[in-house]
Amino acid sequence: QVRLVESGGGSVQAGGSLRLSCAASGGPFKDFSMGWFHHGPGNEREFVAAISRSGDSTVYADSVMGRFTISRDNAKNMVYLQMNSLKPEDTAVYYCNAGPSMARRAAGAYWGRGTQVTVSS
Repeated sequence: QVRLVESGGGSVQAGGSLRLSCAASGGPFKDFSMGWFHHGPGNEREFVAAISRSGDSTVYADSVMGRFTISRDNAKNMVYLQMNSLKPEDTAVYYCNAGPSMARRAAGAYWGRGTQVTVSS
């Protein structure tokens, strides 16, 4: 059973930056692609970014392309989401996900509990 714990959320003004972290345990981390999804007010949970098992391939939602960067450290069982140039519409709970389909941008089986990101104008 894979366990995911997010951290790094908070409140920031528009134009600011945050770095989210996700610590994985309980499974073969390097065997999973990893991703981030978010769930904003009044919206469904949506794909944000994903990274391949080796880290050599990434994919992003159009809304975050050029602003967010996903990365991973397989030695530490960690995945990160660097968020720059944040906008109020980025306000959401951000969830770490293990095993997403990068081609379909669909979630895998394992979720963290989420971390709140609030961007004020």
